[in-house]
Amino acid sequence: MKNLHSKSSVQDSLKPQSLTQHLRQCSGACTRRSRVVRHCRAQQGNGNGTNGSSGHTVPSAWPGRVVIPEQTSGKSYKRFSILGSTGSIGTQTLDIIREHKDRFELVALAAGGNVKLLAEQVREFQPKMVAIRDASKLEELKEGIKDVPTQPDILVGDEGAIEVARHSEVDAVVTGIVGCAGLQPTVAAIKAKKDICLANKETLIAGGPYVLPLAKEYGVNILPADSEHSAIFQCIQGLPEGGLRRIILTASGGAFRDWPVEKLKEVKAADAIKHPNWSMGPKITCDSATLMNKGLEVIEAHYLYGASYDDIEIVIHPQSIIHSMVETQDSSILAQLGWPDMRLPILYTMSWPERVPCSEQTWPRLDFRKCSELTFKEPDHAKYPSMKLAYAAGRAGGTMTAVMSAANEKAVEVFLREEIEYLDIVPLVSACCDAHKNELTARPTIDDIVSFDQWARDWTQEHAKTFKRSMAAV
Repeated sequence: MKNLHSKSSVQDSLKPQSLTQHLRQCSGACTRRSRVVRHCRAQQGNGNGTNGSSGHTVPSAWPGRVVIPEQTSGKSYKRFSILGSTGSIGTQTLDIIREHKDRFELVALAAGGNVKLLAEQVREFQPKMVAIRDASKLEELKEGIKDVPTQPDILVGDEGAIEVARHSEVDAVVTGIVGCAGLQPTVAAIKAKKDICLANKETLIAGGPYVLPLAKEYGVNILPADSEHSAIFQCIQGLPEGGLRRIILTASGGAFRDWPVEKLKEVKAADAIKHPNWSMGPKITCDSATLMNKGLEVIEAHYLYGASYDDIEIVIHPQSIIHSMVETQDSSILAQLGWPDMRLPILYTMSWPERVPCSEQTWPRLDFRKCSELTFKEPDHAKYPSMKLAYAAGRAGGTMTAVMSAANEKAVEVFLREEIEYLDIVPLVSACCDAHKNELTARPTIDDIVSFDQWARDWTQEHAKTFKRSMAAV
């Protein structure tokens, strides 16, 4: 690894496009190619999950198509665990279970440290097992649920989340824990042959090279709960083998889509967490502002659907009505539309391959008269430098995507504490990726992934203390 203590090395490492430039020099890759080239490569079956420049082939979750399993007559009944029950994904999942008690049952919950909300959830749903990550709040939780007639098993820490994930009575697990903390429980669920309702990005972005072969080995379905990947998943059902030509990810543009680039230097944390369309947590809302969320989704799309990075594009769609699109080999475009509501993709992961009837009161139907225009534009790379960084990390493959994701999570955390500027986020993440280049591992174990995830967080935290945006332009 290069000496990061010399001034020139530090300045070189902080150039936001240096990883991209390095990869282009090594492999001659470019972010986008002509449609003719993409078409030819798709016909040759290039969308096979080849993991960037590493040459390591990873089996995709759904290789460009979804074969719908045969359905039995009548409606199914499924039992779930929820990882991250007090977060945005978890609470919306519980909304769904509350409305559809004839279809879904909650068996087990895992949460971080929001004891008050967790206790309310236990009293209402009466799960058989509960895990709280913060062991210091165990007694407070016990006190909060002492009036529950049938007491659940109560566990603590990471091991508790693992036991929730692999509970013997569970059919599927909703993975709403943010960050690499959700990786180990997801792996445990896969080994217990539980289907994964995937709302944790790190499962594929960090763990893809390890998780996808494991899911294939255990015959587990990975069902995407992101609105964009749910849209793609729905659009490719019934496609013939080799029918997928291109994936088009739509992006709202985030909080600053209408701001000129020059004004971004004025951004404060409070500005970055005000999403114009979606109700999400602070971290993902900030990622939407930088468009890093879309860069991460590009990597997820590669792992989920086996698409080449050349065949995955991003388009700004401010209304967030079209959640994503696919192009077939004959140039048809298939899109999934709906009001911006995260409950719909979560519900579909839980009910697939069935469709659950929903009331119009809580699930309003899309009325085209109320969305009078649907507009699109190309993302501005000057405003969203995260895109080139994400494509470059994806092409590098192996542990590079884990490092980028972890560094971004820490950089956003530091920004939300107002310890760095908004425009520092992407250059700081890029610098961390550059520092990792010589240590990149193409075929990581889960221990490698967890280790490099922690390394990236530590590196980003340490360098954020002295980081200067002006160095990124040197």
